[in-house]
Amino acid sequence: MQANAIPEGYRQDAKGHLVPEQHIKEIDKLRDELVQELAERAQDLHKRMADFKRHAFNSIAAFVSLSAEQYRVHIGGKKGNVTLVAYDGRYKVIRQFQETIKFDERLLAAKALIDQCLAEWTEGARTEIRTIINDAFRVDQQGNIRTGQVLQLRRLEIDDPRWQEAMRAIGEAVQVMGSKSYVRVYQRDKDGAYQPITLDLSAVAL
Repeated sequence: MQANAIPEGYRQDAKGHLVPEQHIKEIDKLRDELVQELAERAQDLHKRMADFKRHAFNSIAAFVSLSAEQYRVHIGGKKGNVTLVAYDGRYKVIRQFQETIKFDERLLAAKALIDQCLAEWTEGARTEIRTIINDAFRVDQQGNIRTGQVLQLRRLEIDDPRWQEAMRAIGEAVQVMGSKSYVRVYQRDKDGAYQPITLDLSAVAL
């Protein structure tokens, strides 16, 4: 629904009231004009960034498909991390998908089994493993389990059947809550290191 037109000579305040311009201080008018101008430019920039992201993902997916056709294979879906480098090595484009992972209640069972192992291991034995385990189950500043550290426990080769059952429980406790997609573009500097061409407004140097 289209907003009602504001009569000439009036401005609408934050409460929706129409205020005659002659009753508005000059500094308030200038502030309003500045904010309106910056907001309009920000909206235009946001739209162009969204268009770029859409174009980048579609173009990368099309190129990956084209490249796969050289080997007479079809790659299903649009997921999968990909790195593309310009022929001269000056630019690099990375497509990334990052999943948000949480654990369900089965993590509690895994932790109980791990605690049984720790309780029965002789004092002083497997000291490094004890440290890794205790660190894995420490929560972050928001009180959340650090999923990466917990999942790394499955790389430890321990023969105890309870440990192996705990690792199975950890694997089954993983729940994918969602995913985010990224396109990152880099340019190689004079030292040969790739520096990001940042699209984050707060990180753009003036």
